[in-house]
Amino acid sequence: MLTLHLVRHAPTAPNAQRRYPFSHEDAPLSPGGEALAQTLYWLLDLPPGTLAFTSLARRAQQTAALAGFPEAVPTPALHEAQFGVMAGHTWAELEALYGEAPRTWIDALGQPGSPLGPPGGETGAAFHARLSAWLESLPPAGEAVAFTHAGPLLALLRLTVGLRAATVPPGTVATLARAGDDWWLVRLLPPAQTPAPAPCATVGRDEP
Repeated sequence: MLTLHLVRHAPTAPNAQRRYPFSHEDAPLSPGGEALAQTLYWLLDLPPGTLAFTSLARRAQQTAALAGFPEAVPTPALHEAQFGVMAGHTWAELEALYGEAPRTWIDALGQPGSPLGPPGGETGAAFHARLSAWLESLPPAGEAVAFTHAGPLLALLRLTVGLRAATVPPGTVATLARAGDDWWLVRLLPPAQTPAPAPCATVGRDEP
């Protein structure tokens, strides 16, 4: 059996602005984010030799290091979705600019088979395909942890256990188990309490 822990990176200053990130954006963790990331060490409590992966983004790599995995393998498939024209904007700004169109774009991005997505960004099919390929590359047994972003974490929950809605603030840990072709959700933990509460990211919500 494989046990897989999916971790959303700890918060950054741009997280508090509730805007969709640019693909080239590489903000570090905020001081509160660093404190939260350190709590993941005992929250995860993983055995030595656990296979560890991380998005290439600085915020994910910092979270991995502070959680006890400084040598986590940089993995392009775990990077956040590419939001195209949505990047840099809050939901309110997007509605002012594009009306109802952003809802269509973000819904398409959340659909594994959709050929649509934000203009200039990824399609739902392409986004989920890269994450599905990563899942297929994992070993059949053992323990693994991946430090990633809200979008990939939610997409992986959709691909594995069919979960269509979840709240995953920075620092959230989702633990999955797989036996053969069957996945199930073991736990979905909110972040441990820190001095600075983190903003939320939710499937179907209007904020990134």
